[in-house]
Amino acid sequence: MTITYEWRGRFGNTELNLLHAEGFGHAPSAEDWWGRVNRHSLGWVCARADGALAGFVNVAWDGAVHAFVLDTVVARSARRQGVGARLVAVAADGARAAGCGWLHVDFEDHLRSFYLEACGFSPTRAGLIAL
Repeated sequence: MTITYEWRGRFGNTELNLLHAEGFGHAPSAEDWWGRVNRHSLGWVCARADGALAGFVNVAWDGAVHAFVLDTVVARSARRQGVGARLVAVAADGARAAGCGWLHVDFEDHLRSFYLEACGFSPTRAGLIAL
């Protein structure tokens, strides 16, 4: 399987909705991902395996120096091959090239080793308000 990565790569809403549903365990929806990321994101990374969308990560930002990793997802067929870590690395490169000084991520406990060990994030203390 050949995997390619593209900062701000093109994707279709249907293919990303299906990948998101598979990765996050919900029914496929009809979200307008293309419109959303083009309105609100610094960038995003698409991973493609032989042309099919195999991974995605969104990079939101504050318009200045802080960028935020969101919605990291890898297709089941491409997991455990370093695709997620490479998605995050390309996202970090894109944020750095845009002048960001910090890349943040929030994650559930079961993803701790992925983000801290595989992706190189440092643990920090943070706060959260559930809305």
